[in-house]
Amino acid sequence: MNGEGDGTRVGRDAHTDPELRQHEGPPLIQERRGPVLWLTLNRPHRLNAVSLELYQHLSRAMAELEKDDEVRVVVLTGSGRAFSVGADLKSHGEAEPGPEERRRYVTAGQEANRRVQTAPVPVVAAVNGHAVGAGLELALSADLVVVAQRAKLRFPEVGLGTSVGGGVTYTLPERVGAARARELLLLGRFFSGKEAEDMGMALAAVDTHEVVSHAEAVAQELAAKAPISLRWVRHLLRGASFGNREEALAAEAEALLDCMSTTDWKEGIRAFHEGRTPHFLGG
Repeated sequence: MNGEGDGTRVGRDAHTDPELRQHEGPPLIQERRGPVLWLTLNRPHRLNAVSLELYQHLSRAMAELEKDDEVRVVVLTGSGRAFSVGADLKSHGEAEPGPEERRRYVTAGQEANRRVQTAPVPVVAAVNGHAVGAGLELALSADLVVVAQRAKLRFPEVGLGTSVGGGVTYTLPERVGAARARELLLLGRFFSGKEAEDMGMALAAVDTHEVVSHAEAVAQELAAKAPISLRWVRHLLRGASFGNREEALAAEAEALLDCMSTTDWKEGIRAFHEGRTPHFLGG
């Protein structure tokens, strides 16, 4: 795998494959499809291994959502055969980064994951291929994950003498439980997209050619929901506003009162009584 991720070759090399070379471009591609913003990791020549530049582009794209009320959902996916094989170890090996470079890279990675996790709209990860290390951590920063059944997934960090990041020490346990998270992070074994679905890490595991269409369907379903309600429920589920049962109850009451003051709440009630699908405007 040209040194990326975990050292196992899972794709083609742009240095010898002209088809991949001609696809080089910006590290992140943005495409609007109605209310859905598609963000595509675009380093196919490195199997979308993460870099400082890619992280910075992703952080900027997520920050811009605060100023765009027309985007209702984000879908994050990868170009080529992989979603992301994690840290670009080949690049690291060519020129060892200094202390300041390492700090900038780590800070950028944590910030990009934080922005995905705290985005004002739901994020769906369309894991179209292998997701390893930092790549899998980025996928788990999304609210929902659609993964290719045969994709190879792995957290190899401990076996490489490094550590995990991207908030995975809470995004993984909240999906699969503490015991399974400990197994996956400490042993670093490969598992498939289907196994990820079985253990609750992914919403769905589908054939590779169906990942994008399935993620699109999930995104459109989310886009039809009330935006303010979605934002509140995602906030509550992240546990960002409370630390115990009493605080959770108080936070939920605040969310309910806020939602019940919106025109979307009135629209939802009207649509229910009229037997039709509600049309939410986000106000």
